[in-house]
Amino acid sequence: MAEDLAGLDTFPKLLMHHARARGELPAIREKDLGIWQTWTWKQFADEVRALACGLAAQGFKRDDHLAIIGDNRPRLYSAMCAAQALGGVPVPMYQDAVAAEMAFPIQNAVITHAVVEDQEQVDKLLEILPQCPSLEHIYYDDPRGLRNYAQPQLKAYEALLEIGRQALARDAAFLDTEIAKGSGADAAAMFFTSGTTGVPKGVVLTHHALIDRAAAAARMEGLHDRDVVLAYLPPAWIGQNIFSYAQPFATGYCICCPESAETVMTDMREIGPTYYFAPPRVLEALLTQVSIRMEDAGSLKRWLYRHFMDVASRVGGAILDGKPVTGTDRALYRLGDLLVYGPLRNVLGMSRVRVAYTAGEAIGPDLFKFYRSIGINLKQLYGSTETSVFVCVQPNGQVKSDTVGPAVEGVELKFTPQRELLIRSPGLFKEYYKNPQATAEAKDAEGWFHTGDAGYFDPDGHLKIIDRVKDVGSLSDGTLFAPKYLENKLKFFPYIKEAVTFGDRRDRVCAFINIDMEAVGNWAEKRNLPYSGYTDLASRDEVCDLVRECIEKVNADLAQEPEIANSQVHRFLILHKELDADDGELTRTRKVRRGYIGEKYEPLVDALYAGRDTIHVEAQVKYEDGRTAMISADLKIRDAKTFAPAAAKRAA
Repeated sequence: MAEDLAGLDTFPKLLMHHARARGELPAIREKDLGIWQTWTWKQFADEVRALACGLAAQGFKRDDHLAIIGDNRPRLYSAMCAAQALGGVPVPMYQDAVAAEMAFPIQNAVITHAVVEDQEQVDKLLEILPQCPSLEHIYYDDPRGLRNYAQPQLKAYEALLEIGRQALARDAAFLDTEIAKGSGADAAAMFFTSGTTGVPKGVVLTHHALIDRAAAAARMEGLHDRDVVLAYLPPAWIGQNIFSYAQPFATGYCICCPESAETVMTDMREIGPTYYFAPPRVLEALLTQVSIRMEDAGSLKRWLYRHFMDVASRVGGAILDGKPVTGTDRALYRLGDLLVYGPLRNVLGMSRVRVAYTAGEAIGPDLFKFYRSIGINLKQLYGSTETSVFVCVQPNGQVKSDTVGPAVEGVELKFTPQRELLIRSPGLFKEYYKNPQATAEAKDAEGWFHTGDAGYFDPDGHLKIIDRVKDVGSLSDGTLFAPKYLENKLKFFPYIKEAVTFGDRRDRVCAFINIDMEAVGNWAEKRNLPYSGYTDLASRDEVCDLVRECIEKVNADLAQEPEIANSQVHRFLILHKELDADDGELTRTRKVRRGYIGEKYEPLVDALYAGRDTIHVEAQVKYEDGRTAMISADLKIRDAKTFAPAAAKRAA
């Protein structure tokens, strides 16, 4: 990134700079009713100016908090910057959170104004309004279904914009004065952590922290204003926010908002992103779709796919890294690129991807290798909300499946004697909002952030994370037990959607499994196995055998790793329902709340360790429309083959 950003220490200042320097280039696009709509940097800046003046006229002022709730939409991003232009702090919230989950952030941050996407989000806020007396203004983008709503707190986004235009016409200098007052040390945004272990905490990040880390990573990857990014993950997640807000403001590139979650793949093929980010679960889902499509293909296509994927697996990564490969292999790979890899990248919407990242949790080595072998420059990065994401990134040519790379420019790393990773970085958070005790526990007097992650450096100085310090335990024989490491290995298989492992201070490891309904359903249909739904499918003996084969392959791999060879999975059961964030079993970022699950399903855990073959369970499930129902099932508990560490052989 060649641009000099000196003096541009806040996002509103960066926006006004882009409006002057590249005003006619696209800043943000949105697909609406099948057509891509584009806002240039100048149009984006004009909208932010009017919106900021509208918010000011409605009583929003410096240090106030603005709730942002919805999918990725241009107007929601405009609202973020408008709040910052006034010295306020946007607080993005997960659009799929239930109303009760929104009450705490609104109360904690004393939120007075909210900009939301549609009727669904309006209804949630109206439901919790009695608990949130500070919330006096709710502005909605999409008016569908809201015509007869008469609550005095409600106002259309368009009406707010018009109020702002009139205020701007009366005093054109007001906003420029407010923007000039801002500094890099000011709070730029607040992100509430997912709360895997308790009440969510509001992480306050400054303009300097976010801009510095966004710019450092952009310099490393050579990002520029012609890059294109698809914004399809929740804006409330720091990972999406850094790629669809902080980095576009630091570099001037364009972000594109898909029409809906269902059209992401189609929209991605249409816009052809050059810079891409996906957590492992998204990459797993894409590979599952590919696997299902190949099972449905003709025999010639299946043979071509298997043959050339063998070639890609052998030499694709080396070619991508610029390492020497024989002329024969290079020619075979070129042919494979013409017949298989190129069309596959096109189907995935990744034909133009120059840099791709994955983060959020560990990725299975085979999954990682698959994408790199077909020519996608997928790399791992490591970071968190508290560190403004960019802590470690794998440099080109130094990509490994089991590390997250060395520290990014400006970052210092070290470990405690307990192997906990500590970080010192320009991107560190300012504080946990209204929680000085938690802030002091996480960030010490010397400025080191205590991550809670356990790991070590490999011989090349690359960071390797194995699990959370609090989750790393040991079996009764002293064997290291790293549950997340085991769960990620299990989840590589397309048939396993989620896994929860148990074993700390026990004599062996046991697991809960969630099957992937799409992949296993497709597998069952090809074998003419009838089923009526998830619970029925999960109870089939054939499905238990399928899952057992996957577990035994993981066990064979674990037997090759001396430190954890004895932590192979001995027994498992397939849960009667899918783990769900609405039921408290997952966070909104789809991370397993292992402790909560262990308590909620304690009788099932006990049955695994008691040697039982079945256990009856009754549970309440919640549907997307809010209805609840009771389901009952007899869960089958199965043993899995384990392998001796000294003479392990891979399962066939």
